[in-house]
Amino acid sequence: MDLLIGVNIATSAAPDADPVGAAVQAERLGFDFVSSSDHPGGSAPTFETWTMLSWIAAATSRVRIATRVLGVPYRPPAMVAKMAETFDRLSGGRLILGLGSGHSDEEFHAFGLGVPTPREKVDGLRDAINIMRGLWSQSDFTYHGPIYHTEKASVVPKAQRRIPIWLGTYGPRALAVTGELADGWIPSLGSAAPDEIPGLRARIEAAASATGRDPAEITYAYNVVVRVDPDASPQPNVVSGSADQIIDRLQGFAALGFTVINFMPSGPDPSGQTERIATEIVPVLRRA
Repeated sequence: MDLLIGVNIATSAAPDADPVGAAVQAERLGFDFVSSSDHPGGSAPTFETWTMLSWIAAATSRVRIATRVLGVPYRPPAMVAKMAETFDRLSGGRLILGLGSGHSDEEFHAFGLGVPTPREKVDGLRDAINIMRGLWSQSDFTYHGPIYHTEKASVVPKAQRRIPIWLGTYGPRALAVTGELADGWIPSLGSAAPDEIPGLRARIEAAASATGRDPAEITYAYNVVVRVDPDASPQPNVVSGSADQIIDRLQGFAALGFTVINFMPSGPDPSGQTERIATEIVPVLRRA
């Protein structure tokens, strides 16, 4: 299987930020996809993720576009189903819909959304996937879950293809949902260390097998913060050093079963880091 390579596009809305330009650069450099996180709150100026990615889709033509990952409690899943179908159709089938159960309880509280319990977060994630898949393929779709529901709802036009859903999950129940329903798993190095990956992946594969799915159908992606700089001070959860040192680490991740690496450039010059990753690291990984 060919290795897919992505790169993060920061949602910063600082005066010098240019997320659309960064995505155009990523497409020119040959990355397979770009991605952005979803944190609507906070004191730093940021763009709303979906709106920003829509502008990126309009400014590019080839590169795929991933949400890394949309917090399900922020938006009603039925509306996300409609949004995603429209985005995928207008972008020429380039959406990778990353979903998560929502990380920041502070954001839920600040936005007046209520703070779901851990169980409610996972139940809502399961409901969201079932609702989206149902609305993309069925008419008058009715679904009653513990958190979300629909009543004879229709989304027209229907999805032109199976829009891939990748989940950023870590807990046992959420991993089970990944194995049962998702097309991909996209954890982050900072939240799931390499020595934890085999055990977490085993839970996904067991859940897939228990529901009659082939675990090999699931895509395994890894979000990795990278800084190409031989003089960089070591930091937890950052892969840094010379290009050769970084390549050695990344090849170890591939040995864990990851077929997708999503780079998150680190350092004072993200554009320069993206260029170095594309020219010094990616070609070696693709050959390997």
